[in-house]
Amino acid sequence: MSAASEPSPFDDLLRVRVEAGVAWLTLNRPQAANTIDAPMAAALRAAIAELNEDVRVRVLVLSGEGKMFCAGGDLQRFAKEGGNAPAYIAGLIQDLHACLAMLENFRAPIIAAVHGAAAGAGIGLALTADIVVAAENSRFVMAYTRSGLTPDGGTSWILPHLVGLRRALELTLLNRTLTAAEALAFGMITEVTPDGALDSRVAELARELARGPTRAYVTARRLLRQAHHSDYASQLHAEAAAIVNSFETKDGLEGVRAFRERRTPSFDGD
Repeated sequence: MSAASEPSPFDDLLRVRVEAGVAWLTLNRPQAANTIDAPMAAALRAAIAELNEDVRVRVLVLSGEGKMFCAGGDLQRFAKEGGNAPAYIAGLIQDLHACLAMLENFRAPIIAAVHGAAAGAGIGLALTADIVVAAENSRFVMAYTRSGLTPDGGTSWILPHLVGLRRALELTLLNRTLTAAEALAFGMITEVTPDGALDSRVAELARELARGPTRAYVTARRLLRQAHHSDYASQLHAEAAAIVNSFETKDGLEGVRAFRERRTPSFDGD
């Protein structure tokens, strides 16, 4: 991924490119509804690790090829594993959860572009993003207990934080399918777009974020995310340290100068 035109080593399962500060990562198993099997989880882990080290990346966009964003785990593959399923799942989960942990602390803001279905671990992947844009045709369903399984992909943590415990229990135990409008009302996603406008809207947001103060974005997202498990005094301390550090960055100094000079700042992402 040293240049936008070079092929990605993950092309058989993922499409990855970096262009104008935007990293585009697309799940590429449309024939299997972009479900996650062991090779897909390993590819995601490797791709995210590489992008997290790429200094060009100022925003990451997650999307899915074909009719769906991600229908969760590949249950057909799990069934084929038979008695080996526990070991197979253990390896898959290790890679998937390592990927999600990297996304939680990623070097840049993250946008998820959701269309069709986001189910199971697909919900977890989408909701790790800072901004989730969903097409009107999107549907969200936990689906785990429908197959006698329990949540993974960080869903048991992020869902209660976003929608509250009662709604999280409803969505998990009753497998209620939410429309995009309902997911928006529940606070799970950021906005809903017409089906044909998803790509253009996400590209617009990505370009805007790619022009911004990347380090400030990353610190701001960290502050907001850690507030879930931080007390007020600790959060004040963290805010103080962060904003002092902001004045030691090129973008922080540029932003203050631009305000004083009444012009639009030009950030380089430092």
